[in-house]
Order: sequence, then structure tokens, then C-alpha cells
Amino acid sequence: MRLATRGPFHLEATVRVLQRRPGNLVDVWLNGCYRRAFRIPGGVALAEVENHGSVDQPDLRCVVRGTGHRAGAVARRDVARQLRRILGLDIDPAPLRARAEGEPAMAGTARALRGLRPPRFPDLFEAFACVVPFQQVSLDAGVAVVGRMVERYGAATHGSECHRAFPAAATIARARPAGLRGCGLSAQKARTLQDVARAIVRGELCEADLETLPTAAAEERLVALRGVGPWTAGLVLLRGLGRLDMFPPGDVGAERNLRVLLGTQDERKVRRAIARFGDLRGYLYFCALGGSLLAKGLIGTPRSPA
Repeated sequence: MRLATRGPFHLEATVRVLQRRPGNLVDVWLNGCYRRAFRIPGGVALAEVENHGSVDQPDLRCVVRGTGHRAGAVARRDVARQLRRILGLDIDPAPLRARAEGEPAMAGTARALRGLRPPRFPDLFEAFACVVPFQQVSLDAGVAVVGRMVERYGAATHGSECHRAFPAAATIARARPAGLRGCGLSAQKARTLQDVARAIVRGELCEADLETLPTAAAEERLVALRGVGPWTAGLVLLRGLGRLDMFPPGDVGAERNLRVLLGTQDERKVRRAIARFGDLRGYLYFCALGGSLLAKGLIGTPRSPA
């Protein structure tokens, strides 16, 4: 099936920024193809997305395997809906591109990353589970912890290759605390993650409710949760709820990447750049991460448009 979206769209850049690190076990980029396993009724389906067009004229095609017969069409539609959210396919790229390329210090990187969309985790629990383990540890350490959680609690596809879907909130809610600590979570982080999982399962913490709130009020609601501070709430809002008016406060790695992107160590210039992005300041966070990955050779540079 086709996944329609407006150009430009940079599939590799979007997936790499979603991954954060190539070792991500759920969001996999291999040989120009994005692969992700999804939980479906009765099992797990594997989605494979490729761009048969170009960055400027995208032609995204998706194959979903393992959906069976009766539930196949329904499962494929649900997977397509989740992919549209994850990859930001319904976001208008024009304002993002104009804002990024309009910042002189980062214009070259912005052109190389044109078509980068702000990715989102597919649900509220995955957002928390991909943020809480990173509290006060390095990015690589956080990725390793999440990977062990996925290996231990994520349902797997069957076939020549094994792909694991991200664990469901209900699975983590009933997990033994010792099992979560065995994945590398501290006792406090394990407790926070289980508190969130149980609140989501009981319907006390609901994405639909948060969607109705302005960003400041939603942040206040999240910070009221035990073990959730402004940094965690900010990343959940940005990477989970798609609040592009949020640049996560106190994110040391993001601010370091941003200083490199802007070519300055002057904190005042960095703050002014964030302010200039206004209600799209969260996109600056993704551009900074994308610039770091681009410099490491993890994102290919698209051909310039004719």
C-alpha cells in the first residue's frame, strides 16, 4: 500500500532521528528500508516502508506481513495509521523548511536535512518508556536499557528474521519490579514506569485528555506524576504528543548539538535562536539531533532538486 505525503520527505533522516541510535531494536533502518513490528490482535505484524521516489517527490510504499486473513485489512489500516503518526506524514513540511533554512547559521545543514519530519512515538506509554530510562544517563546507556526491556517484554515476529514490537503498557504494569531492574532500570525509574503504565491501563492518564490541554497545562499535568520532572515531561510532549512548541528544558545533549549546529558557544545566541523558532522550537531539537547524526555519516545527503 502507498503512504501519501507531500514533498520533501526524507525517510532516512526521519527514521534516524526517531531511532536516536542505530542500535534501536524496534525502529530499524536497513538498506534503505524502515522496519517496525506492531502488536495486532492475535499476534505481531511487521511493516516495511521504502521510498520508491525521491526526497522531493516521495513515493512511500509499505508492506505489512503477518496479519493473517480475516483481520488482515483492519490490521493493515491500523498499522498505516500508526506509521503516519510515527513518520509525521500529515505534517506540512513547508513551514518547517522555511524556518530551518531561514536560520543563516544552520541553513546548509537544514538543506541537507530537507524533508526531515518531526517523528512521534506511536502512543503515550511508549513515549514515557523511551524517555524515563534516559533520565540522568547517556544516550547510549538509555538505548541499551530500552533494548533490554524490548528483548524481555516485547512480542516477537516469527520467520527468517526476528523483530520485536514495543512492550504494551499492560505488560509493564504487571511485570515484576525485579525484572525491570534486571533490564538496567533503577528502582525509582522502574516504579515511575510502572506507575505510568498502570495509570494508562486504568484510564487515569489518557492521551486524548492531554490533547485537549495547552502545552503548559499538559506539562503541569505530567510533572505532577511521581518521578516526572520538566525534562521528562518536555520530551514526552515533544516526541510523544507532537508538541512542536516545546524544546525540552535542561536537555544537555540537545543543547550541545544545537551549539554545534549554530556554530556558537554563546548561550545568549542559542536562546535567541530557540526563541526565533517560536511555536516550532521543537523542530529545532530534531534538526540539532539530525545534524549530529548527519555529521556521523548516519544520514545520507539527498540530491539537490532540479
